Amino acid sequence: MTTFNFSKFHGYGNDYIVIERADLAADASLADIALAICNRHTGAGSDGIAVLERLDSAEADYNCEIVNSDGSAAGFSGNGTRCAAAYLHHAGQWTQPDLRLQTLSGVKSFHLLDSSPGHYRFQAEIGKPRFTSREVPFASDEPLHSVIDREVVVGDQAILVSAVNVGNPVACIFVESFDFDWRFVGREMETHPLFPERANIVFVKIRDRANIEVRIWERGAGETSASGTCSSGAAVLGAFTGRTDHHVSVHSPGGTSDVIWREDNEIVLTGTADLVYTGVWPL
Repeated sequence: MTTFNFSKFHGYGNDYIVIERADLAADASLADIALAICNRHTGAGSDGIAVLERLDSAEADYNCEIVNSDGSAAGFSGNGTRCAAAYLHHAGQWTQPDLRLQTLSGVKSFHLLDSSPGHYRFQAEIGKPRFTSREVPFASDEPLHSVIDREVVVGDQAILVSAVNVGNPVACIFVESFDFDWRFVGREMETHPLFPERANIVFVKIRDRANIEVRIWERGAGETSASGTCSSGAAVLGAFTGRTDHHVSVHSPGGTSDVIWREDNEIVLTGTADLVYTGVWPL
């Protein structure tokens, strides 16, 4: 029987299976692997997989492919890539504080702030936000306009949505409370025709100018306890619409991430990644 080793990490409960590409057959289907190993009943259970491959490149140290639990490819995952970075340190394959990961949405830079056995905290530069309808993407006859307070109809509700691309499309709905069926809205809006590549749906409650609270329906994974890209998108849109400052603590059910939208337009995401367990998976 063919097997491969894996390690499971989580960032505030948003869990990822980390695998080395060298341990897989050249023709292995990452979509099939993700569907099997991410299953919460018959697999190891996770929101996605992060597949690492060492690079001989001046631009990045490793390539990191993120695949959602439904088998779809993700352009980027803040928690998934942080789990991958944690794995490299845990396995002793990377000992320097700074690490560059190549993703589908570009190179992301990670700086290890502190660690203890099985616990890692990173500050990461994850890129610049993109706001136009074309970049999100959001179906519109004004492709160069930002997606702020656009009306999206779900069932019999007309909901105001703001959106940004932070490596993945993130659509935010600003709410006064979470006392409604936000899971239904998230499920329906994820696949709404106005989002041709689907979208992460985030419900955002403003506590004050430095703190927001979120509930997350993640593209390809459903409800998650946390998400780096969703937290970043919510923080950026809070600042962009004047609701918050540019440095925000994002409180999710799984924990609190720190997001800074710097003056140079770079998003800086700080959070943790923790080892859950390691194992061997049979193919």
